[in-house]
Amino acid sequence: MDRIAAEAGYSVYHFCRVFSLCKGMPVIEYVRRRRLSLAASELFNGRRIIDIALDYGFETQSGFTKAFRKSFGYSPGQYAARLSRFTATATALEQGGYPMKPVIVTIPAFKVAGYGIETNIAGGSYTKDIASFWSHYEGENLESKMYEILDPPQHGEVGLCVPSPTEQNGNATYLLGVIVEDFSQVTADMLTIEVPTAEYAVFTTPPVDISGEQESDEFARVIQSTWKYIFEVWFPESGYVYDERKLDFEFYDERCHARPDTVMEIYVPVQAG
Repeated sequence: MDRIAAEAGYSVYHFCRVFSLCKGMPVIEYVRRRRLSLAASELFNGRRIIDIALDYGFETQSGFTKAFRKSFGYSPGQYAARLSRFTATATALEQGGYPMKPVIVTIPAFKVAGYGIETNIAGGSYTKDIASFWSHYEGENLESKMYEILDPPQHGEVGLCVPSPTEQNGNATYLLGVIVEDFSQVTADMLTIEVPTAEYAVFTTPPVDISGEQESDEFARVIQSTWKYIFEVWFPESGYVYDERKLDFEFYDERCHARPDTVMEIYVPVQAG
């Protein structure tokens, strides 16, 4: 992963996180699927299955066959037989489909206090960990507890991911907190961070109706597609680059509480490219 990240011009931590947000899977899982996809195309060239398996990083033919069947639903031989009459076609990359124009603003440094969960950007648990953040604490209403203890000057939760000091291992902490004036009321089970002054591109997600009981998954999907749009569409055309010296964060306020027009904001630190 360090070699792949270097090719992209990012740190390992930032590359793995952005990749997971855009592709919906960890880098290692993508590499595994990519190997299998390329191996599948080799099946039509008349090569022996064992040779293909070794070329694409599998130690044995049985290991390759097992992974192939799990991914495609057929053994390599069955796959080649069934699809030999068809030409593979590439699927179009989903770009998010929403013409979002961000606002560029400079935000002074601020303090955040709240609760965190350990996760791993590289190993594939990041998305799952964040999605189950609150249930990890066995149902305790941490949001109400946080507001009661910290009594922040304004309503709104900040969600941000902080890399560990040794970012190569992929470990990080996801912090969901509130903006506070100081850390005097912070309890021992809370985490704190000071977010430095930065220039941000601020994106507002497309409105989604989560007034029903089962619409929260759609909100999560919209948030993920917005992150995907930011890095795959907006950045390449914007004249800006991501400022890795700073921290990006999500901001949730009263506009994202069981409304028919629910939105939230994503703050991405930028600098001129």
